[in-house]
Amino acid sequence: MSSSEKKSCLRGVGVTKVFGIGNKAFTAVDHVDFDFKEGEIVSIVGESGSGKTTISKMILGLISVTEGEIYYHDELRDISTGAKRKEYWRNIQAIFQDPFASYNMFYKIDAVLDDCLKMRGEGNLSPQEKFDRMTEACSFVNLKFAELTNKYPFELSGGQMQRLMIARIFLLRPKILLADEPTSMVDACSRATILDYLLKLRDEENMTVVFVTHDIGLAYYVSDKIYIMEHGKFVESGTAEDCILRPQAEYTKRLISDVPKIHEEWDLSTV
Repeated sequence: MSSSEKKSCLRGVGVTKVFGIGNKAFTAVDHVDFDFKEGEIVSIVGESGSGKTTISKMILGLISVTEGEIYYHDELRDISTGAKRKEYWRNIQAIFQDPFASYNMFYKIDAVLDDCLKMRGEGNLSPQEKFDRMTEACSFVNLKFAELTNKYPFELSGGQMQRLMIARIFLLRPKILLADEPTSMVDACSRATILDYLLKLRDEENMTVVFVTHDIGLAYYVSDKIYIMEHGKFVESGTAEDCILRPQAEYTKRLISDVPKIHEEWDLSTV
């Protein structure tokens, strides 16, 4: 199915976020439009301070939208009450950059995974059924739940914690996943493994995956669609091939030129 034939699952019109008031006001996201389709892999690319994490927090409903509208499955998103927000979060989840800050370190891994089952309305499963579901989720990311039970997250490595985050996603099975720099704090081997697991989730669940990243090479490798963000605005968007192989915006060209080439002398004059 082509991108134009896929249904829209999340759409933003004129989405804006302003922090502060008066002469101290700062516009972090400035009237951006986006349209994410079902089963699509999207990347929002920009350097630190470009506004990409702010827009992901607005999408998640963690911070309010100053101006503009967000539509979920072509209906105006309504997260005005706790119950509506919880229902929204059943279908949209996130993996954050820092695995060490993503867990309550006083909760054992069993409790972390059990909360996922409760959110899916499966909290009344028998102990054996829960064990089987948790084992299946951990096996998906090549972890053994029998070796994790009764442990705390801080007893795992950074790569294991990120894989456990993906195991959570396997249990929750949201329609949309926001992955905010999910591989920036793990080694190269774990990075490739985590990306493979996320792509596998997309293929098996028809999940929409939105990568929030500064890594334009990663974006080109995994994405169907790319949004390039600079100073709170999308300066370019389109298919991965169009944005990377035929860039139009000067900022996009600069991001591409800044990627080191192994067989070329590095130009550090612009650093």
